[in-house]
Amino acid sequence: MENQHQVKAKKHLGQHFLTDETIAQDIADSLSLEGYSDVLEIGPGMGVLTKYLLKKETTTHVIEIDTESVAYLKNNYLHLADRVIEKDFLKYDLNLVFNDRPFAIIGNFPYNISSQILFKTLEMRDQIPEFSGMFQKEVALRICSKEGSKVYGILSVLTQAFYDAEYLFTVPPTVFNPPPRVDSGVLRLKRKENFTLPCDEKLFFRVVKTGFQQRRKTLRNSLKTFNLSDNLKANTIFGQRPEQLSVSQFIELTSLIENDDN
Repeated sequence: MENQHQVKAKKHLGQHFLTDETIAQDIADSLSLEGYSDVLEIGPGMGVLTKYLLKKETTTHVIEIDTESVAYLKNNYLHLADRVIEKDFLKYDLNLVFNDRPFAIIGNFPYNISSQILFKTLEMRDQIPEFSGMFQKEVALRICSKEGSKVYGILSVLTQAFYDAEYLFTVPPTVFNPPPRVDSGVLRLKRKENFTLPCDEKLFFRVVKTGFQQRRKTLRNSLKTFNLSDNLKANTIFGQRPEQLSVSQFIELTSLIENDDN
């Protein structure tokens, strides 16, 4: 690869550069490119994924916090230069770039901030119809897992309330420089056709997070802080543990709490 040695992976940024071209192409190809004309890649590094995105019909933007990577990208991908955003994705107002336009997110995400990237995506779900990327394998599996699974939790429920989540493939440590200590997993999220909830959305987030904070307890015990009426607590749903409830049951539970006369 051209100038491969130029950017050194930085541990504090959680950088592991993907070196396998086939996997980079497979990640780029995981986007359907339907319903948007802009794609934002998070943490492009030296552009192994970027170069495949640039071949697509969509307009690719990249956001990168590492000044060395930014310089490399601007030197090696000249026609991308004015779409390199040198900012922290978690802190940057993306509407400065996209206004109200829809865009997809893609990337080989740094493990240390991957869950935060997902939460910011959920906050901006009105604008993000599709999301594809690489996580630590166990996190990717957790996001895509269904009720009844040991790894089903907050990330699973909050994501799947708004998106259909699909685990695509596993990536071994050997295709990175430096290699991480764990396997990686690539997933795709496609926003549901109807992604507004029939309940108070803030309350839904609170119910899910509170429920899973004590996942071994029944919901009757873990949701005590909501001061529910005895009448409501008698409902059989409260005798279950959070991991037993499907996304639609969590929505139903939120509606029950919302309408509780306590």
